[in-house]
Amino acid sequence: MNPQLEALLAQTERALTAPPRVYDGEYRVGVDLGTAYTVLLVLDANDQPLAGAYRFANVVRDGLVVDFIGAIDLLRELKREVEARLGFELTHAATGYPPGVPRVEVRATANVVRAAGFDCRAEVDEPTAANTVLQIRDGVVVDVGGGTTGIAIVRDGRVVYTADEATGGTHFTLVIAGALNLSFDEAERLKVDAREQERLYPLVRPVMEKVGSIVARHIFDHAVETIYLVGGTANFRGIAQVVEEVTGIRTIVPTQPLFVTPLGIAMNDR
Repeated sequence: MNPQLEALLAQTERALTAPPRVYDGEYRVGVDLGTAYTVLLVLDANDQPLAGAYRFANVVRDGLVVDFIGAIDLLRELKREVEARLGFELTHAATGYPPGVPRVEVRATANVVRAAGFDCRAEVDEPTAANTVLQIRDGVVVDVGGGTTGIAIVRDGRVVYTADEATGGTHFTLVIAGALNLSFDEAERLKVDAREQERLYPLVRPVMEKVGSIVARHIFDHAVETIYLVGGTANFRGIAQVVEEVTGIRTIVPTQPLFVTPLGIAMNDR
């Protein structure tokens, strides 16, 4: 991966826990209401991370807001937390949505952002947002989130095709919970523990193969040389290798793939 991109993602991770800093210039805010994680990131005028926060929450399912009040309350909490660190009010933001969801659901996501106290200045589909960061000229961006896998085929720097299907990290968690007789929350905690992933890999490999088959089906008629995996589920060890095996196409996961799409959403807050 591009060293500048890796440095940006590392800086984003540090910004989540960095001490408060004085800043009084132009800023951009990205809100990613994911199936598993809701992420709020603030960038400066040069698209460098200032601060951020994220929480695990079940307020969205397969790209659809299913707990409107819970989503608003959570986003207000994240907003207050980041404002306290930055020392000023956040008044505007951009938000993202999975490609292919009905327009009414895009409006619902934007309405959550507005109800939490932001002027929602932009709505961008998640794979396109991811490519704002990745800057791919030709390839496929695959955003493997909690509930869905979003696909964007990029040609000459432009997204020429998008799709979204319901398979993601939540399905990993359900498989783990069923196989090990755990609650959903217990299985989720186990899933995100890097020390446990080698043990869990045989259980979730079939779901990884399903992700690979989704990608293979959507890119079948397109000449593709590289697949870029982003989204929180791309953190699970071994997923890139499985997708590459299923598709036969080189597959890359950037450092901290959870933050690629929220970064791109924030960069569209203009």
